Amino acid sequence: MSTQGDLLHTVTTDDISPARIAFGRTIVWGSFALLVGLGILQYLHSTGRTPGFDTWRPVLYAYCLWATCLCWAQVLIRGEQGKRTLFVLPAVLFVVSMVVFPLLFGLSIAVTDWNLASLDGRKFNGWDNFRQMWGDPFYWNALKNMVYYTLAISIEYVIAFGLALLLNSQIRARKFFRVAFLMPLMLSPVAVSWMIGKSMMETRFGPATRLAKTLGWDRPAWFSDPEIARLMIMIMDAWTWIPLMMVILLAGLQSLNKEVLEAARVDGASAWQTFREVIFPLMLPVTITAVLIRIIFKLKLADIIINVTSGGPGGATDSVTSFIFREYRDRSNVGYGTLLAMVYLVLIVIAITAFLSATRRWMQRPE
Repeated sequence: MSTQGDLLHTVTTDDISPARIAFGRTIVWGSFALLVGLGILQYLHSTGRTPGFDTWRPVLYAYCLWATCLCWAQVLIRGEQGKRTLFVLPAVLFVVSMVVFPLLFGLSIAVTDWNLASLDGRKFNGWDNFRQMWGDPFYWNALKNMVYYTLAISIEYVIAFGLALLLNSQIRARKFFRVAFLMPLMLSPVAVSWMIGKSMMETRFGPATRLAKTLGWDRPAWFSDPEIARLMIMIMDAWTWIPLMMVILLAGLQSLNKEVLEAARVDGASAWQTFREVIFPLMLPVTITAVLIRIIFKLKLADIIINVTSGGPGGATDSVTSFIFREYRDRSNVGYGTLLAMVYLVLIVIAITAFLSATRRWMQRPE
């Protein structure tokens, strides 16, 4: 009886009339035409060609209307299958509104000459921003620095794995050390930059400076020499984020099958052999996750650089993010800065895709 009752409430495609289907398609295409028309009108108004609205809010309302009509039409046209679509479609439409539209708006800004310090406003300049970027040595230097910063993750990973192994072993005060090693992660990068970069490494009275002088370094130049300054940025960033990798790896170690480790010990494997042949292979998925998350955070590195060196000396410590930030803040160059951000986004997508593809092939290689 319950099955028959469910069937009575099921709307199949055979029960949907042609008039109902036509009505569903009409509201979808009608609302979409309204959305496109308002979008074109507002774009022409922003370029000064036609009258329009003061803001893009009517276009937003038109998009909400189209999204509502699209969801309604799924039920009108497809019946029960349309109801199932409603579990996913609103989320997709929300992602489109929060990601795709801002991306398209950013692309429209990237091809303009828009300086907030100028009275001329925004002007279309085609490929001029791209040509400027191609000949900008400071941007390419920032990209080169990002390669150095990203490669430093390999050293961070070794340290984090070592700490995870240590905290996973039976040592005294293990709980205390777990909390102590997590302390840097509880601080914001801005606090770290002021606490270490601006206070401990202050060139006259900082504790680190006094210690360096005691050890024989007459004039410690933490942030005056390009190589040393870049190294200090790496150390401060690593001190902040190594605990994150350590926690992820520690969780992976604690989830390993104890019987497998015990079997390795029974077979006479040494500690190094157990790590190399058992622990490390089993930890590969966790390792890739930890490294990937760390790469994502590293590619956004800016807080410490902006607060400590402002990219100096001479752009030696600049990351792409800090360089783009200064392009906006110091030069008010919105159009050029947006193009740099768009190019950086494309490079990130390519790099992350290549990393995931390489790790997948490596894990699937025959033994």
